[in-house]
Amino acid sequence: QVQLVESGGGLVQAGGSLRLSCAASGRTFSRSSMGWFRQAPGKEREFVATINWSDSKTEYADSVKGRFTISRDNARNTVYLQMNSLKPEDTAVYYCAARRWRLAGSNRPNEYDYWGQGTQVTVSS
Repeated sequence: QVQLVESGGGLVQAGGSLRLSCAASGRTFSRSSMGWFRQAPGKEREFVATINWSDSKTEYADSVKGRFTISRDNARNTVYLQMNSLKPEDTAVYYCAARRWRLAGSNRPNEYDYWGQGTQVTVSS
């Protein structure tokens, strides 16, 4: 069983930055591909970014490409999402997710097995 705990959300002005962290329990983190998703009120959960377990290859949604960076620190069992040049449309609850052991990263939320509780990000205009 893997438990994920997000932190780092908050209120920021447009153009500002935030860094989200997701701490994972368990011994399999280094072999788990990780993802970030977000959900705004009244909308479906959408893909933000993913990072592979094997080669740290990353993939981003077009809406965040060039502004957000996903990274991982296997020694700390933590995945990060650095968010720069934030826009009001980035406002959402951000969720960290993990795939089962040794599966590649994915942009599909139904392919993730473990989820955190979410952290709120609010960007004011």
